[in-house]
Amino acid sequence: MPTVLTYFSVFISFFVTLLILPYWIKRASEHNLLLTDVHKVDQRQIPGLGGLIVVFGIVMGIMAYVALHTFYYDDKKNALVLFAATSSILLSALIGLVDDLLGRKIGLRQYQKPILTLFVALPVMVINAGTAVMTLPFFGQINFGIVFPLLIIPAGIIGASNAFNMLAGMNGLEAGMGLVLTGTLGYIAYTNGSIPAAIIAACVFFAVLAFWLYNKYPAKILCGNTFTYSTGTSIALIAIIGNIEKYALILFLPYYLEFVLKIRGLMQKETLVNVRPDGSLSHRYRKWYALPHVAMSLLQKCSIKPREWTVVFIIHFFTAMLALIVLWMYFYV
Repeated sequence: MPTVLTYFSVFISFFVTLLILPYWIKRASEHNLLLTDVHKVDQRQIPGLGGLIVVFGIVMGIMAYVALHTFYYDDKKNALVLFAATSSILLSALIGLVDDLLGRKIGLRQYQKPILTLFVALPVMVINAGTAVMTLPFFGQINFGIVFPLLIIPAGIIGASNAFNMLAGMNGLEAGMGLVLTGTLGYIAYTNGSIPAAIIAACVFFAVLAFWLYNKYPAKILCGNTFTYSTGTSIALIAIIGNIEKYALILFLPYYLEFVLKIRGLMQKETLVNVRPDGSLSHRYRKWYALPHVAMSLLQKCSIKPREWTVVFIIHFFTAMLALIVLWMYFYV
């Protein structure tokens, strides 16, 4: 069972992120590292690149856990997997940072992102992390053998990191999704006895929780692609290392739907919507091209004016219901 010191080591992710964010918000404002909060009437400028601080918090939490178990408990059995996972998270954050700094006009092209995220998978590929025997919905147990590190791991990380980056653009949306997914998968990993996956999930969850306090509506800071790529990669790592891929596949249903809607718009239509003078939102297109568009229509059907926080709430509620279904499946199916 985890000790008080073990719990404290992962809580470091929360405290580090929470303490550094106010300083980063101030410094980013002073140096004009600002982004437009597009779903506000005043089109306010607020600091961006919040994902950098989240990644730093995650890494500090994992390192604290490894240091504690190395020097105090003399236990290094999980260190290799955790260091490989940390390397993957840092590489994904680097790709997101490059995309953030280059900006929307000259940022990474769509085909470049999956190619670059292939390199993110290398650290966990070379140590053959995870288990080649996977239990999948409808198919049962399948032993993928050497195909697992060579194909399944990179496919999972490429898919998760890029998918998580698609459903974004509103205050608290990405952070809230990260909390639901890492919290659910982390709990399953912990009860299943997969300590490395549970540690990664706990560090990501607490770092994202601290960030959510500043990113929820009305946001004081925006996350950027640094956050979305690293969080998506972290979710894939938790699933792979914890051998709980089937639950992650179900939790990613909102992202499958988002992908289908994006394909409908030939990957050219934006998630962004119009803002009315009263702060409510209106459709930019006549059809749905993203999940926020669907949530807006649902609210309108219920005679509720769609606002940024209500749209985000609908998507989070749907994802939370999926999480409950996944937990029911884990315990009873």
